[in-house]
Amino acid sequence: MARTDTVLPPEPGAPPRKRGRAAVIGASAVAALGGFLFGYDTGIISSALLYIAPEFHLSSGMQQVTVASLLLGAIVGVLVSGAVTDAVGRRRTLLSAAGIFTVGALGCAAAPNDAVLIGARFVLGLAIGTASLAVPAYIAEIAPKESRGKLVSLNQLMITVGIFVSYLVGYAFDDSHGWRWMLGLGAVPSLLMFAGVLRLSESPRWLLTHGRPDEARAVLCRTRTAEEAEREVREIEALAAQESKIGYRDLLRPAMRPAVMLGVVVAATNQLVGVNAVIYYAPTMLKQAGFASSAAILSSLGIGLVNMVLTGIALLLVDRVGRRPLLLGGTGVVVLALALLGALYLFGGGQPANSGLLVAGLCLYIGAFAPSLGLAIWLINSEIFPTAARGKASSFGNVTHWGLDFAISLTVLTTIQALTPTGLFWLYAVFGLLGVGYLYRKLPETKGRSLEDISASLRGERAAA
Repeated sequence: MARTDTVLPPEPGAPPRKRGRAAVIGASAVAALGGFLFGYDTGIISSALLYIAPEFHLSSGMQQVTVASLLLGAIVGVLVSGAVTDAVGRRRTLLSAAGIFTVGALGCAAAPNDAVLIGARFVLGLAIGTASLAVPAYIAEIAPKESRGKLVSLNQLMITVGIFVSYLVGYAFDDSHGWRWMLGLGAVPSLLMFAGVLRLSESPRWLLTHGRPDEARAVLCRTRTAEEAEREVREIEALAAQESKIGYRDLLRPAMRPAVMLGVVVAATNQLVGVNAVIYYAPTMLKQAGFASSAAILSSLGIGLVNMVLTGIALLLVDRVGRRPLLLGGTGVVVLALALLGALYLFGGGQPANSGLLVAGLCLYIGAFAPSLGLAIWLINSEIFPTAARGKASSFGNVTHWGLDFAISLTVLTTIQALTPTGLFWLYAVFGLLGVGYLYRKLPETKGRSLEDISASLRGERAAA
């Protein structure tokens, strides 16, 4: 059978670097549709839940299960997709994820009861978990070194765009209570992603590690000169040889333990400050605070816009300002916003003392989160590990992220009932304080430093920048 994931060497014409820039940006944008779907399918439930809950007579507990089923699927997707993407390739994995996204979205739209809806959202979660690994890996492996950071971070930007669009769609279907349309429209970008990925070539790194060097050179020559392509082939082959010698047990040895711990703490703090409690349940919390359904969704739209815009600004600043100032400063403001949100409920006797201040506080919270913890979870985990161990080591952070996301989504409403909204926000603030304290002491500045230098600083061989 003829292979379908190869390309011919480029025809003479525009210089490889100029021609390659457009090709890489285009391929990254297609792959990053996986990030868009990640954001859309996690965000849309916040609006849809306002109408699913009364139609299916859901208790608070079942609302949480409906939300969390997607995260459970994402955990399974992350655990399985690492082996799958190595076995069948990044491109085929992206195609599979796009197909699963489509099936899951249509299944949610057609669900006759909550049991089917939970199952369909679990399927969507499989696609999200797969995309969260395959999309950054594919972009990183096709991008030139000088643009790799921004192109990989494009995935995070597309996640926030997906969340914002989900709020727009929720508002558009508010009058009709069209939650089936809200969930089903996720099939449109997934079909676009499937069609786009069909036109992409396989990652050159995967081709090389599977004994197909000529095809890898052909792919690289689309975006590099012949000399650059040959040099990168040699680098990839050398790195692959190093990676094959590193197992998971090696990551727990003293030399690697500080970096692994740092990656886990960044991921844990990202979730334990409660960001997904806001993304999943903001309209529900606003409605409980006295907002009408349409006003609650509209207010969430503003929160999503702040999230998207600040993420875009962070992409422009991260290589200038540095990771450490953005992460520590932003997380400090997140803690402050959580304290203020808790105080609003405290002085309002269980209801926010001022609904306008509640929306402003949520915008301040998400605006501080986006350029700090929102960007850092993927970026820091891609930089603090030696290249030969990055793939395996960063999986600790991925599993931490999805595991805590699942736990939080399953407990938000019941925690509010047990601790009051003030207790919930202040609990998240305490977790944020613990996280920022650890990161202040342990996080090195990674801007402009080699991976070897970063790794050495984490082992205590030099002072952190």
